Amino acid sequence: MTQLRIPAVYMRGGTSKGVFFLAADLPADPHERDRLLLRVIGSPDPYGKHIDGMGGATSSTSKVAILAKSTRSDCDVDYLFGAVAVDKPVIDWSGNCGNLTAAVGPFAIHAGLVAAPPGGHATVRIWQANVGKRIIAHVPMHYGEVQEEGDFQLDGVTFPGAEIKLEFLDPGDGAALFPSGARLDRLDVPGVGVFEATLINAGNPTIFIDARSLGLRGTELQDEVNGDAGLLARAEAIRAHGAVAMGLAASPAEASAKRPATPKLACLAAPRTYTAAGGKVIEANTIDLLVRIFSMGQLHHAMTGTGAVALAAAAAIPGTLPQRLVPAKAAGQICYGHPSGTQSVGATAHEQDGQWIVTQATMSRSARRLMDGWVRIPSR
Repeated sequence: MTQLRIPAVYMRGGTSKGVFFLAADLPADPHERDRLLLRVIGSPDPYGKHIDGMGGATSSTSKVAILAKSTRSDCDVDYLFGAVAVDKPVIDWSGNCGNLTAAVGPFAIHAGLVAAPPGGHATVRIWQANVGKRIIAHVPMHYGEVQEEGDFQLDGVTFPGAEIKLEFLDPGDGAALFPSGARLDRLDVPGVGVFEATLINAGNPTIFIDARSLGLRGTELQDEVNGDAGLLARAEAIRAHGAVAMGLAASPAEASAKRPATPKLACLAAPRTYTAAGGKVIEANTIDLLVRIFSMGQLHHAMTGTGAVALAAAAAIPGTLPQRLVPAKAAGQICYGHPSGTQSVGATAHEQDGQWIVTQATMSRSARRLMDGWVRIPSR
C-alpha cells in the first residue's frame, strides 16, 4: 500500500523541537488533520517511545506547528501550535509554545512566506492563532539565508546557535490577565491541600505556587520529580483545579482529559546554589529565583517559553507570588534558574483604570532546521 507523502520540516526552536507544516499541505477538516498529525508524531503510543513516528515522547519533542501567510495587515504569518499527547489520541490546541515560536520566523523565510533582507535581521510579524496575540521575531540573515550558526548559548540546548530575539506584544491585559480577579488566590485541592497561587494569563495561562507547598526545594532535576508518581499526581490535581478557577475547564477531570497543555503549573523558590542537568554549577547570587515548571504531566527539562513570559509579566506586577519572591531591583527583567541552567526574560507592565496591562515581554532563543523533505504515513 502506498504511503501518504506530506511536505514538512523538522525544526528545533529554543529547547523544543517539532514538525512544521504549511497549512495548504494539510487537510482543511480539523478532525482529519488531527488524525493525520497524530500518526505523523506516532501517538497514541502505549509504550511511550514514539518508535513509529516523528515525536520524541516528551512534552518538549511531541509537537506540531502549522503556518500560513497571514490575511491580517499587521502580521506576515499565522502560526498554529499543537501539543501532542504521547499516550492519548489528543492534540491540545489551547496554547502556544514559546520555545518553538523561535523557529516560526526561520521557517516562514525558508518557505517563502516572508521576504527577507540579504543581511542584518529580518523582522517577521507573527499572529499566534492559538491565543490571538502578536509576536515579533528578529531573525539574523547572512548572504540571503537564515543564519543558524552562532555563539548564542541557550541552557538546555547542547550546541550554540544564532540568537533570535522575540517580542511578545500585549501578552496579557485587563481582566483577562488575572482570570480569577485576584493577583493572589488560594486553591483548595481536595486530598492534596490548600495552595497560595497566582493565576495569570500571559503568554499562556500559568499557575505559580511556592515550591515548598509541594514539598520541593526548587533545585530538583527531572529524574527526582518524574519518577515520583505521587508527586506528579498532586501537581496535576493542582493544575486541574487551577484550570477551573481560571475558567478554562468545567471540572478538574475535563482539564486533565481535554486540556493537558494549559494552564502550566510552575513552582517558585528563592535562589540557592545547585548543579544543573549538564553539570553546570548555578550560584545563588547569579539568579533572582528558581523555577520548575510542569508540562504535559512531567517536569520540563528547562523552562517553557510562554512560562517565561508569564513569569516576567507576573514579576512586574505588585501583589503576585513571583513579585514577592523577586527582589525589587529585578522587577521587569529577571534571571531565573531552571533544571538545565539559567535564562533571562523581561516584561513591561503598567496599571490603567484599575487594571494591569503587560505591554511587552522579551526573550532570546535560537533555532535551526534539523531535516526537511516529506513525512510519510500509512494512507489509512
